[in-house]
Amino acid sequence: MITLFVAFASFAGFLAAYHTYGRWLSNRVFRTRSDAVVPAVALRDDVDYVPTNRHVLFGHHFTSIAGTGPIVGPAIAVFWGWLPALLWVVLGSIFVGAVHDFGSLMISLRNRGQTVGEVAGRLISPRARLLFLAILFFALTIVLAIFGLVIAGIFTIYPESVLSVWIAMPVAVAMGLWVHRRGGSLLIPSLAALGILYGAVVLGVYVDGLQLRLPPSLLIRDSPVITWTVILMAYCFVASVLPVWVLLQPRDFVNSHQLVVALVLLLAGFVVAAVTGQADLVRSAPAVADSVPADAPPIFPFLFITIACGACSGFHCLVSSGTSSKQIRCETDALYVGYGSMLLEGALAVLVILACCAGLGMGRIDTASGQWAPVLTADGGPLTGQAAWRDVYRADGSWAGFGLAAKVGAFVEGGANFLAVLGLPLRLGVGIIAVLVACFAATTLDTATRLQRYVIQELADTLHIRPLKDKYGATLLAVLLGVAVAMIPGGPNNEPGKGGLILWPLFGATNQLLAGLAFLVLVFYLSRRGLPVLFALIPAVAMTILPSTALLWQLFNPDSGWIHTSKWLLTGFAAAILALQVWMVVECVVLYPRIRGVREDPLPPLPATDTTG
Repeated sequence: MITLFVAFASFAGFLAAYHTYGRWLSNRVFRTRSDAVVPAVALRDDVDYVPTNRHVLFGHHFTSIAGTGPIVGPAIAVFWGWLPALLWVVLGSIFVGAVHDFGSLMISLRNRGQTVGEVAGRLISPRARLLFLAILFFALTIVLAIFGLVIAGIFTIYPESVLSVWIAMPVAVAMGLWVHRRGGSLLIPSLAALGILYGAVVLGVYVDGLQLRLPPSLLIRDSPVITWTVILMAYCFVASVLPVWVLLQPRDFVNSHQLVVALVLLLAGFVVAAVTGQADLVRSAPAVADSVPADAPPIFPFLFITIACGACSGFHCLVSSGTSSKQIRCETDALYVGYGSMLLEGALAVLVILACCAGLGMGRIDTASGQWAPVLTADGGPLTGQAAWRDVYRADGSWAGFGLAAKVGAFVEGGANFLAVLGLPLRLGVGIIAVLVACFAATTLDTATRLQRYVIQELADTLHIRPLKDKYGATLLAVLLGVAVAMIPGGPNNEPGKGGLILWPLFGATNQLLAGLAFLVLVFYLSRRGLPVLFALIPAVAMTILPSTALLWQLFNPDSGWIHTSKWLLTGFAAAILALQVWMVVECVVLYPRIRGVREDPLPPLPATDTTG
């Protein structure tokens, strides 16, 4: 019963928060209006600025912010036990992450769809704008390198996921073209596409010839990961320059339905397993771990860095102000899209925690041998309970050695166990969960490419670099940088294609620093209008101090600090990001006492209607 109580108390908390705290923010703080002129209407170009049905936009926004973040982060963080992870996910989503996402969306809506970095130039100072854009540039370069690696790794580990992920692309384009030319709703075509996608999952799982592995003759440097990364980046170039209605919106709408199906199946399987006593959170994993690997970082501040997307993520401000603000067709939809999406992501993170603890405790699955059967102990019984959990999260193992396969695999195995309770074969359950992870990672990857294009164009406009003002030139630079960083050599044999793995330790802290800076912009926006700021100021301070502390620990701790171990790539990225962040914080602290109640300079009026708020 404790297992069920934990799950449903979390979900009830999210629902209550949406209808109370969320509505207070929307109605009393930002005072959203249904008659406000939004950027999608005032600047409509049917490429980036496209008024969009709120349910379609919710699908795009949610799948873009989710990716593998709410899966990988909680799957790692339960190293320290399920209770700290759960508390940060629930409370962080409600009071930090959802406020960050909704606030970033509203600021952009009131500033013609400009990114948070661009708006910082008027709210804080022109220098702050340039600093913020530079930090965004660094952060998105890391995101592209890492998520390219994540998807390439999933394709290599779970080849049964490849067919379903790639078939979704032409199906989504067909949907977008059909709806754009004929009008009507995306719902029916999306449900048909969902059927095709799940049909491809079944074929990929059970037809060996459709478990797509790259032939040796096509491999770059004999590496499927490198080859997939290059292919994915080429796809991202195309996806980023297409109008959003061609691929982005229909593909994300289908993915959102796929997530709903997967969440319903996972939740139903979890409920049945909990009611029948097969899933027991308390007996499967420690609430607070009594021991962790010797090389693991301290729970404070690293819990708040490791779990980013499930509770608060700076990347979300880029989606809110980069793509979603250009598609909102009514200002009052912002609560549903911005605040609601983050709460749903928190619910997904809760399910991941339950899968990686209670689900994994139902038994390990032998996926390596192709038997798709429970792993057995020495005496012939199934490996279950805390023994199964500790087999993955070994206290005597290595934090550094807990790689991508283990991170994703813990959720895939635990989720497949939940689906098996409903009568689905283990092999099919593994395929469904693997495709879910890959589809969401792909969504984040091409959205990040489009966002990096916006950032590069804004920097090019500031620095007067004409070739990069063009969307094709900016996108090409974004993709080439992503490939270049991903291809950085590393590992014991100094192999190419390790850039994402090398930079992974930097991702969490950089991501959270970005959230802190977005909160600072929100604080300035509110202060200039004489609105309440404490609800944003507290998270701004926390999300500035916590990741800075984590970066300093990673740089200077005497046992494994990057400086002491000569990890100069990580050291260089970390030092540059910390320096930019400190500079921007100093700018804010010096200016803040003088700006309360003083409105920033307005944007130049549009030929028809000015949309600033």
